[in-house]
Amino acid sequence: MPELVHYRVADAVATITLDSEHNRNALSRRLVSELFECLERAESDAEATVVLITSAGRVFCSGADLSEAADGGMDEGARRIVALQRLIVSMDKPVVTRLAGPVRAGGIGIVAASDIVVASDDATFALTEVKLGLAAAIISLTVHARMSPRAASLTTLGGEVFTGAEAAAYGLVTTAVPADRLDEEVGRVCASLATGAAQGLRESKRILNRDLLARIDAHGEEMAELSARLFASDEARAAMTAFLSRKR
Repeated sequence: MPELVHYRVADAVATITLDSEHNRNALSRRLVSELFECLERAESDAEATVVLITSAGRVFCSGADLSEAADGGMDEGARRIVALQRLIVSMDKPVVTRLAGPVRAGGIGIVAASDIVVASDDATFALTEVKLGLAAAIISLTVHARMSPRAASLTTLGGEVFTGAEAAAYGLVTTAVPADRLDEEVGRVCASLATGAAQGLRESKRILNRDLLARIDAHGEEMAELSARLFASDEARAAMTAFLSRKR
């Protein structure tokens, strides 16, 4: 069975690539498990100073795997996404995300947890949970910490699509560049980070993420329980069933 997440190291950068094209890199149990493994591998890899998360195919991440959620609920899945965000935030090494293509709902939690995000200006984002009777609960831990309050209200309540350029203005991503400059800018950022000393990077990241980590620890369980409850509700299950039927 081919892996859904790939790992390689070159020039002090551990590149982790989401590659689950059949479901648009949705956060299935298997993909999340493999992503955990790759992040933990990068953390302990002496050859890696920087961690880069990217994607294969046209979609960065389509959010939760709704087929799994409709079949088995989200009790454990919600907690795993909280833990995934916490891992990215608490790692000693800086985590950069290269973002091209669409990212939706739960996938935005990976973006917000990352230390630096370089997006294509035509990448698209949407917190679509509200359209399905859900709420952006577990990813609010990181997303709302990054965005301005007004931007968080607009995107969370509206559920509409916004661009990479808008995401940069909202504070969700670090910078947005033209698509033909994306790899160049990601390479520049990673090369700059790779010149940092391990201790300096570690302690600087701890200072930067102290409040965010405390927020996750204080509210993570509450948000996981809320998310699981909403996924199990009649309204959400009916909306997910209708959505999956349209996809077929």
